[in-house]
Amino acid sequence: MVQSKANTVKEYLDDLPADRRKEIAKVRSVVRKNLPKGYRETMGFGVICYEIPLERYDDTYNKKPLGYAGLAAQKNFNTLYLMGAYADPKQRKRLEAAFRESGKTMDMGKSCLHFRKADDLPLEAIGEIIASTHPDRMIELYEEARGKATSKRKGRASS
Repeated sequence: MVQSKANTVKEYLDDLPADRRKEIAKVRSVVRKNLPKGYRETMGFGVICYEIPLERYDDTYNKKPLGYAGLAAQKNFNTLYLMGAYADPKQRKRLEAAFRESGKTMDMGKSCLHFRKADDLPLEAIGEIIASTHPDRMIELYEEARGKATSKRKGRASS
């Protein structure tokens, strides 16, 4: 994986060749437009990250913010990381169905969806999938995967 040394998203985008920047910008626009409140866009691990800040949830295995999505220009392709589709089988099935219905080819590992051009993706479905997981639900999915009991979350009222 190619990792940028950029400190800001602007620096990251400015460092990309114009054609790559254009494709990343299209997908970034869809993500940002549909991103539920409570996530923030930042740079992390050398890619554009959409994450739950540590101020909101700090009980992560690596003491880093809990990632929800990511976006990167790799050496030979671009990647959209969808942790929600990795953690939630319903989202994964929804994504697979969107690719089938659109006639596009899905090239995805566990959470990394590879594409060359934004038009290779069913962008409307990507937006719906991004919009579908509130940070509280992402925390629940994370805790289920880590075998944790539901913890008290910062910024969420107790029931």
